[in-house]
Amino acid sequence: MRWKFGTPPKGNANFAWVQHFIHHLSPTGIAGYVLANGSMSSNTSNEGEIRKNIIEADLVDCMVALPSQLFYNTMIPACLWFISRDKKNQKFRDRRKRVLFIDARKLGTMVDRRHRELTDEDVRRISETYHAWRGELKDKKYQDILGFCRSASLEEIQKQGRILTPGRYVGAEEEKDDQEAFEEKMRRLTSDLSEQMKHGQKLDDEIKENLESIGFNV
Repeated sequence: MRWKFGTPPKGNANFAWVQHFIHHLSPTGIAGYVLANGSMSSNTSNEGEIRKNIIEADLVDCMVALPSQLFYNTMIPACLWFISRDKKNQKFRDRRKRVLFIDARKLGTMVDRRHRELTDEDVRRISETYHAWRGELKDKKYQDILGFCRSASLEEIQKQGRILTPGRYVGAEEEKDDQEAFEEKMRRLTSDLSEQMKHGQKLDDEIKENLESIGFNV
């Protein structure tokens, strides 16, 4: 049965697409999808129930939250789903009842005002994190990184209402200590503000002069 985990809603093919590929995977197959962020948390039109059933079947291997503005044809933020039929697959380590969450929203570089691109280093960081977690890399062991990646249990995901948004699991990145003393910083900031205000006043005066030259007083 193709819709084993629930009938997809009309007008949204996210979980039709996911279930179609699950249906065709080999017993040890792995599939990856690019989907809208709503697929990780939506509970409307049976989507939450379908996601819950896929999670409970222990098929979700990894979730990656992508940065915004990556695509030229849509501004909708997206994520990556990785589904694995057999998490005990002997090619990798036993990952049953665990899901890797990667929050890559802060990665990428703006190439123009509207578009962002992942650098080769960004792609390498994401892929190596996933491969290390699966136990594929001999020279690199996986470890959770606060604000970037975390291996979570199915029990934790259940407690989160079976929402798969990585930000719920990886935590907040530690703030770097600000070594600049408060008074020193305030002097610097007020000095910068004073210069900006002077520049602003100069621009205001020039605008008034230009308006007056054509017969308009402000």
